[in-house]
Formats: sequence, C-alpha cells, structure tokens
Amino acid sequence: MIRTVLIDDEIDSIRVLQKLLETVCPEVEIVGLADGVENGFKVIRETDPDLVLLDIEMAQGNAFDLLNRLQPVEFKVIFVTAFDNYAIRAFKYSAMDYLLKPVDAEELRDAIARMPARQKGGDLVGQMRMLMENMGMINLAQQKIAIPTITGLMFVPMNDVIRLKGNGSYTTLCLASGEEIVATRSIKDYEDMLPETIFYRIHNSQIINLNRIQTYNKGRGGSVTMEDGSVVEVATRRREDFLRRLMK
Repeated sequence: MIRTVLIDDEIDSIRVLQKLLETVCPEVEIVGLADGVENGFKVIRETDPDLVLLDIEMAQGNAFDLLNRLQPVEFKVIFVTAFDNYAIRAFKYSAMDYLLKPVDAEELRDAIARMPARQKGGDLVGQMRMLMENMGMINLAQQKIAIPTITGLMFVPMNDVIRLKGNGSYTTLCLASGEEIVATRSIKDYEDMLPETIFYRIHNSQIINLNRIQTYNKGRGGSVTMEDGSVVEVATRRREDFLRRLMK
C-alpha cells in the first residue's frame, strides 16, 4: 500500500480527491488529511507517508514553505493545482509531477502509477524554488529547466542551452559554457517541453536554440553555425519551415 497524505485548504477538493483515490487507486491508503502548511507539517511528521498530494497555494503559505520545513524530504510529491496553462509549462521545466483541478480520474491513476519509478524525495525544495522563480518570470529565456541525470537533477537557465543532441532515450545538452550534460530523457520529450519560440527541432536528432544561431549556411537543406562553433545540418524536409521561423 502507498501511505498517502492529502493537503489542501479547500475541504471540497480534499473530499473529491479522497473519493477518486478510493475508487480508482486501491493501492493507496490515505493516512492523513490537512488543510494547510501548519497542519500539513504535523500530519506528515506523525504519519511518515510514502506520498503527499499537495496544493501549491494555501491560506497559511505555499508548498515551498512546507517542504522547506520538512528537509530532508523523504516522501514523493504530486502537486495538485488550479494554475492556468501558462504556469503548467513551469511545472514541466521543473520536472515535477502535477495534476490540474478538477482532477481527472485517469490522470490521477496514471500519476500514482508513475510513483514507483520516481526517485524518493529528490531535490524537491530545489525544484520548488525553481518553479516559484519561473512562474514569476515573463521572459521565457530567463527561466530554468531541471535536467534529470543518472546522478540527480541539474538546474540550468534555458538560454544557456545552445543545442540538444538525441541518442535513444538520452539527450545531451550542450551549454554556452562548453559543458555537456547527459539527460535521462529523449529528445522528443524536450521537443514537447521546450518553448517553440526559442527552440527548434532542426533535425531528427538535434534541437537548437534560435537565440544562439551565429550564421545560416546555404546548401541542399542548409546548415547553421551555432555560437559554440558547432555546425548543425538542417533536415531537407524542415528547411522551408525553418527559414520561415528565422524570418519572423
């Protein structure tokens, strides 16, 4: 059984979530309920849960306040939020599990099913801090992304990423500093996650940062020279669309 605590300052939201869990997630045992940061802190300390379903903004504070007090975090977290689509991208950058209110039964079941594959606890406070920073930034290029590696998470400003090279279920991120980070996510994952106003999948195995292009070189499909000196070919079938993007 997955020992679970629910924390939300809206009692109706807790009741709905509790009913859904009882209906579609029989492997979940609800061991505690709380309506805010203070009660949540006490319930987690008393019950030592495996999982916490946690609202972001509450009357007594936010999820960051709670997680910061609970260091080190020894449980997994799924955030339950009513934030709009703009904020959801910030969740993706932070590599955190989340559910949108009103919670969908199938999405809830899928989120619970993913839990065993996730690292326990991890750097949740670091991820949460990055989430709060990103949500306060209007300029996407200034936001950070969490990069999962075989040893943990690295937090990198988005515009520091010059290009990404895919290799099966792994992706190498090439940074402006010259450093390369191997992420345990596919290039398709990054294509779906990264903003298309900044990043472009120029080739089957390459995504480039449009802000970091130095020159476009003519040819059959053409190629681009990036600020780090690398030359990346443009897939022939993508050439017209890519040139349109450059002209915007």
